[in-house]
Amino acid sequence: MVSKIFSAALKGLTAQLIEVEVACSSGLRRFNIVGLGDKAIGEAKERVGEALKSIKLSAPHGEARRVLVNLAPADLKKEGSLYDLPIALGYLLASGQTKFNPQGKIILGELALDGTLKPIKGALSFAILAKEKGFEEIILPKRNIKEASLVNLLKSQAEVKIFGAENLKEVIDHLEKRRELPKIEMDFAELKSLPQKFEVEFGWIKGQEHTKRGLEIAAAGGHNVLLEGPPGAGKTLLAKATISIFPKLNFEEILELTKIYSASGLLSETQPLLTQRPFRAPHHTSSEAALIGGGSPPKPGEITLAHRGILFMDEFPEFHRDILESLRQPIEERKITIQRAKHFLTFPANFTLIAAANPCPCGYYNHPEKECTCTSSQIASYRRKLSGPLMDRIDIFSWVPSLRYEELISPDRENLSNETRARVEKAREIQKERFAREGILTNSEMKIPQIKKYCQIDSRSQNVLRKFVNSGKLSARGYHRVLKVARTIADLEERESISFQNISEALSYRLRESD
Repeated sequence: MVSKIFSAALKGLTAQLIEVEVACSSGLRRFNIVGLGDKAIGEAKERVGEALKSIKLSAPHGEARRVLVNLAPADLKKEGSLYDLPIALGYLLASGQTKFNPQGKIILGELALDGTLKPIKGALSFAILAKEKGFEEIILPKRNIKEASLVNLLKSQAEVKIFGAENLKEVIDHLEKRRELPKIEMDFAELKSLPQKFEVEFGWIKGQEHTKRGLEIAAAGGHNVLLEGPPGAGKTLLAKATISIFPKLNFEEILELTKIYSASGLLSETQPLLTQRPFRAPHHTSSEAALIGGGSPPKPGEITLAHRGILFMDEFPEFHRDILESLRQPIEERKITIQRAKHFLTFPANFTLIAAANPCPCGYYNHPEKECTCTSSQIASYRRKLSGPLMDRIDIFSWVPSLRYEELISPDRENLSNETRARVEKAREIQKERFAREGILTNSEMKIPQIKKYCQIDSRSQNVLRKFVNSGKLSARGYHRVLKVARTIADLEERESISFQNISEALSYRLRESD
């Protein structure tokens, strides 16, 4: 007898339908799994056998049966242990030990030896697949139910019943209609009310008013920032505090980020979905695959994990030159395409880059109090790591000076975070309305046609920009980035047009003090 159970495979961040076909016949005892599965799938027969024994059912190893499991389509590489549950159910159906209708159901889950179901990666992607393909229900481990239930907040297709099970016995009882599995309903209002926790609040930062203004502009428009200054000036603290003034995630962004983190295996039972913008800070020894994405199979890197949030790269010049140069394309395109012999995947990478660097290896070049101990060749070599094309993709350059004692002991500004976040959120709302038909969300995402349309400037501003461009201080890309930053500054002021003062402030953030 042959049975067929529907399951799914994860390819990048999207899911693809898989048919688990099980043929069971009399003959010499044998259990084979075909269909281009990896080592974990090959070992599934041992887990399935012990799990069935634990609930007093006949296992393939204990009977004179020839069992063949086919994972179709056969030319698609399958990975992971999420096929344990559909294989077990397919075997029980094919061997006549249970009876149920498998149509309209997607089933996934890893089995422990006692029949307990362990959580899987990519639950939200699988739930989205079920919704798109018109399946009535999806059965998966109970610890994945909250994450998968997000899909029903999408109103585009019919609702999918999301069922979560603790073990194999519960799944069988549900399918045989003896006892229905529990399900939950998600409410977006509950997600919005969840408290936001930040390691550092923007209002805690003392002094550094010029830099804080630059970071406010960056948060409002999604612009990239380079913070330069001596050691201990507060560059890392400023970067960590910036995430606290970013606007809250909307539902689409929560769905998008949860999908990324689920596929990467970074969600847990205590954090089943992502409701706060990510702040990723990879170490400067990270490999290119870890930062950009890749591996076998290709997986999202830090730039994708920082999607809709901040990618903070401390000690920026200490990253390997090849890694820094590989950032150029995703910064422009807001996505990364990974091409391998058998893989072609595109991951989102719409992040705000905040980089921090010392002005020289010792950190005290141009310091008013401390003497720099670096030679001119050491400084030149250090600064050459940050190429011109890469620096051209930075919108805001800010010098972070050492603080004076009076600034350190100045009174706290408790409401600064909330006040700044309110201005940022208002500017983002303005941009959302402006770009409603453009397919983008922030000023930093504007392409040349949108810049021409939304960044009109007066003759006085044109004359200033002409001087900078003709003198070589501003490239064509730099010119467009100044206009985008000026547009954000105008949005923070709730102005419809870009003023000369907006252009002047945007230009002030293009000049590197250590040059």
